[in-house]
Amino acid sequence: MQNKPLDIQRLRADTPGCKERVHLNNAGSALMPQPVVRAIQEHIILESRIGGYEAAEARADAVQAAYRSVADLIGAQPRNIAFTENATASFIQALSSTRLQRGDVILTTRNDYASNQIQFLSLQARLGVDIVRAPDCATGGVDVQAIAELIRRRPPRLVCVTHVPTNSGLVQDVAAIGSVCRDAGVLFLVDACQSIGQLPIDVTALGCDFLSASARKYLRGPRGAGFLYVSDRALEQGLEPLYIDMRGADWIAEDRYRALPDARRFETWEFAWALVLATGEAARYALALGLEPIAGRVAELASRLRAGLGKFERVRLLDRGGTLCGIVSLAIAGLDPADMVTALRRRAINTSAQIREYAVIDYDDKRVGASLRISPHYYNTEQEIDLALSTMQELLA
Repeated sequence: MQNKPLDIQRLRADTPGCKERVHLNNAGSALMPQPVVRAIQEHIILESRIGGYEAAEARADAVQAAYRSVADLIGAQPRNIAFTENATASFIQALSSTRLQRGDVILTTRNDYASNQIQFLSLQARLGVDIVRAPDCATGGVDVQAIAELIRRRPPRLVCVTHVPTNSGLVQDVAAIGSVCRDAGVLFLVDACQSIGQLPIDVTALGCDFLSASARKYLRGPRGAGFLYVSDRALEQGLEPLYIDMRGADWIAEDRYRALPDARRFETWEFAWALVLATGEAARYALALGLEPIAGRVAELASRLRAGLGKFERVRLLDRGGTLCGIVSLAIAGLDPADMVTALRRRAINTSAQIREYAVIDYDDKRVGASLRISPHYYNTEQEIDLALSTMQELLA
């Protein structure tokens, strides 16, 4: 089915926050559309009327629909979806299932998310695993051939790659990496926190065993919600999180439990069901618009932004890579990005600042200590991009 062109004015009318400010911090947390807000409100009201457990039972069909919608978003089946509190919780559940031992190798990149890198280092200190980072290619982003060579020379227990880093517009070639991992029979974990809702994703095409994601960013869902994709291969291997609980397993004898057969074994008992339902609604909203038109619109706005910023004498654009997305990162000579964030926010323009600790390797390579991150979404307008540019020019003057 061919997607219709995006009706920007209708989408903005569906987004009350557009009336109050220019929101260019979608890589942080996007503005929720009305159907997503209603999904939260209606379930909270139902809980207040009949009770939390009872409300979950009453909305059982809607919960199953949420699993289906999220699965449809990434080309999966509902049995391969686990709901979590956030992308990091998803990532940890997947990471903990791989039964790492001393001397095992985790192969990653120089552009992985800070929390992921911290977790790798924690495992290195506690278990004695080896962290190997594949080099970047000359144009930016991980060198896929180098990953293939490293897998051949030092077979890893797990390959972990962040699709889109939080600190730049780089889009890493996770499909090519997935192909290499499949050929080598190596488990592959993709952090899709910044790409879900912004770019088309098909887990079969990516060849990943795990994919972690957040609801609050480009998917336009609520904060405090995320999901994990788990492949059939990972399920058939019996992989399960280290701290599995009564949601993911049945206690069947005094000294024995049995994990559930599907991805729910990666879930934990307690859920904010209103946020699960809202995540399903956000997935349906994105699917109705079409991920291809969304990606095209976001790319157009980001290109307009980069072209305008490129004319500023004090600005250095930091994004590198053969493919760039809607995250635009820049350094401003002589100015702390946090001060620009504050000044823009006073003028009802939302952006965010990134510090070195969020991306130590990348920022040291680029010789910056911080950056300004501007991240438009499809509901932003060209006029808003131009307003942000003119306001920054005024502030810099």
